[in-house]
Amino acid sequence: MIRYALTRLALLLLGLLVASVLIFVTLRVLPGDIAHLIAGVGSSPEQQEAIRERLGLDRPLPAQYLDWVGGLLRGDLGTSLLTGSRVVDELAQKAEVTVPLGILSLLIAVVISVPLGVLSAMRRGRSDGTALNVGAQALAAVPVVWAGMMLVVVFAVWLGWLPAQGFPRAGWSDPGAALRALILPALTIGIVEGAMLLRFVRSATLQAVGQDFVRTAAAKGLTRDQALIRHGLPVVGLSVITVLGLQVAGIIVGAVIIEQLFSLPGIGRMLVADVAARDLPKVQGELLALTGFVMIVGFVVDLLHRVIDPRQREAS
Repeated sequence: MIRYALTRLALLLLGLLVASVLIFVTLRVLPGDIAHLIAGVGSSPEQQEAIRERLGLDRPLPAQYLDWVGGLLRGDLGTSLLTGSRVVDELAQKAEVTVPLGILSLLIAVVISVPLGVLSAMRRGRSDGTALNVGAQALAAVPVVWAGMMLVVVFAVWLGWLPAQGFPRAGWSDPGAALRALILPALTIGIVEGAMLLRFVRSATLQAVGQDFVRTAAAKGLTRDQALIRHGLPVVGLSVITVLGLQVAGIIVGAVIIEQLFSLPGIGRMLVADVAARDLPKVQGELLALTGFVMIVGFVVDLLHRVIDPRQREAS
């Protein structure tokens, strides 16, 4: 197990290295000139060149990359060219919105998908099971922006129960207002992601029903549903854990879109604004942080899966 964990850790570090190279190179081929943006309209070429020299943008790209990696090894994701603020500090501030949004979205997705997915499988061939399956397929195809707008119309405009946009200035010092501001965005992401997860839970449950140990339990006197609940659901749980790790990436992408729609001051909205401003050091730090987070979640889920599943422990 330790050898496997070390191997996975080495692959994680290698993946982060490859991701850092791709992010750095990709941002450098984007059109636009940060020196021109900083100097302003009407600035002379000499002024723009002076800014490039001051910021080190005139240095060879390999040297710029090595400087960035050296900072990463010290825990420094870079500094904004436009504001001079540290990327780590701004990420920590915006994470106060994005992290709770992601956690709420994931909880909603699990609460929706797991019981309904199992129920849909157990009621296969019946009208309610078919309705759940068809409904999940329909919701999974709904664009997250459209789902968000529909929820705003119903719960904010028609019923007036929840705010349509924004986040309280006081932040989490007013927990009630902060939570109310995140309910609609979290519902938007959670419902769409939950619909996709529901289909997987249903498929994993149906597969568990056909396993020998479930059939054996049923042959010993348990009903099919009792055998599934007692012996099949742990297997389904292992599969769900794996998929949840993959869905973290979907939730992050959804957060980028939803934070724009609901005017939430989170990481996604900050990233979009920084890309538009061509604040390259800040954007590359943000992208690497998000990429690293997704990869670390996958690493943890992989290890957790191997710890829980005795078959994989024996294989390692």
